[in-house]
Parts: sequence; C-alpha cells; structure tokens
Amino acid sequence: MKQDTEKKAILVVSFGTSFAKTRAKTIDRMEADFAEAFPDYKVYRAWTSKKIIAKLLRRDGIRIPTVKEAVAQMLADGVTHVIVQPTHLVDGIENEQMKENVESCAQSFSSLVFGEPLLSTAEDQRQAIEAVMEEFKDRKAEEALVFMGHGTSHQVNSIYADLDSMLKELGYSHAFLGTVEAYPSLDTLLEKVAEFRPGKVLLAPFMFVAGDHAIHDMSGEGRDSWRSRFEEAGFTVECIMKGLGEYPGIRRLYIEHARAAKVLGKF
Repeated sequence: MKQDTEKKAILVVSFGTSFAKTRAKTIDRMEADFAEAFPDYKVYRAWTSKKIIAKLLRRDGIRIPTVKEAVAQMLADGVTHVIVQPTHLVDGIENEQMKENVESCAQSFSSLVFGEPLLSTAEDQRQAIEAVMEEFKDRKAEEALVFMGHGTSHQVNSIYADLDSMLKELGYSHAFLGTVEAYPSLDTLLEKVAEFRPGKVLLAPFMFVAGDHAIHDMSGEGRDSWRSRFEEAGFTVECIMKGLGEYPGIRRLYIEHARAAKVLGKF
C-alpha cells in the first residue's frame, strides 16, 4: 500500500541560461542523466534567475518555473518524497535562497532532502578537478590552462583559491583558476601565468554552463575580456566554450550527491 501512495521526485535547480545550445548540452543533459539514474522518480526543473526566466518567456515563449512554482507543481501532482539537487557549484547566495524558498513548503511533503552543490567538500573538489582535467589530458604540457569561475561576495568564495592551490597539489602546475567577480582575480592570474611562460593559453569556463560570462567576459572581443587581456599581454589564446555540465565526470558527481541525499532521506 505504501508504494501505491508514494510519489517520488527530483527537483533539479539551476541558475539558468538564455543560450539554447549550452542549455541542451548542460542543464537538459543533466536532467536526462537524473531521469536515467532515478527511474522511479519524476524529474522537475526550476531556475533561480528570474531575469533569465523572464527573458526566455519574452524572447522564445519558453516558460521555466521558479523554485516556488516548481514546488507548487509537485504538490499539485501529489508528490510525497523529494530530492532537491542544485547544479550550483557552491553553497553560496543562490543556493541559500533556493533552500529558503523550498523549506517554506517542506512540511507539505512526507520527506524532503537537499543534495549538496558540486564543490561541498575537499573530496568533491578533488574529484571535480580530476573529472575536468581528464578532458585535457592530451593537451601539450607547455600550454597554460586557465579556468574562469564566477566568484561571489559570499564567504564560500575561498573555495576558488583552494581549487587553484589544489590544481598544483595534484600535479597540474600548468593549470590556473580565477573568478570574474571576486578572488583570485584576472590580474592575479595574469601574473601567475606570465611566470609559467606558456607557449599558449587555453581559456575555459569553470561554470556549469558556458553562457553569458563565457561568451562575453571570457572570450568576447571587448578590451576587458579575459581573452583580450591575455592577448594584450602577448599570449596566443584559445577559448574552449565548454561548461562543466558537459563533462561526464562532473555530471556523475551530481548524481552521487543526489544518491547520498536519497540515503539521508531514507527513501
């Protein structure tokens, strides 16, 4: 009788992107992986960026639910057990606000648990680095690999400096990681990369989607883009437009986090 009354769901929460191609390769692919890994669960989608949600509706007629709207839909559908799995990288401002929105309705479900963001523990960070670096194993040793993270004013931003240090500890002396909006900054990276004296600089986003920041702040033609700044410093630059959600190893980590949450929720 219990199985007849239980309805299980996974709510996949992403920041969102207005770029259809990267959405298909990252968010859509991640949700498909969850559906495959959890065949007894219905997969629901929610985005946290109201600006992007509004843009998609206005431009493309595509309606993406907010977190509160997705929770309301699950309740209307009779869902009883929920795993909320964000595709966020860190437990920062976006993730905290998402939790607040969900928890306001949590008691309406028989069970509700949260999966952790990608980089929640030191072991998560190590596995994420290895998953990404596996994709670059055939690149030349004299090439510098520079990752662009987002960065945040939240105290969790220290993770990005930790990742940069961990890259070196794991033997990737040619790899560097900085942020668009915090520390490590682009100026810091320019100094470190200059000391490495690479034959070429590869720029790649360290974000779930290769969206606006990757297209404009990383690879854009503007004078302040990372590409322009590295070229101005005399480096040959190649931009790799691939979000973290495109890496199979990264998607597997999110699946593992959801499975750990399932165990915690005992369902």
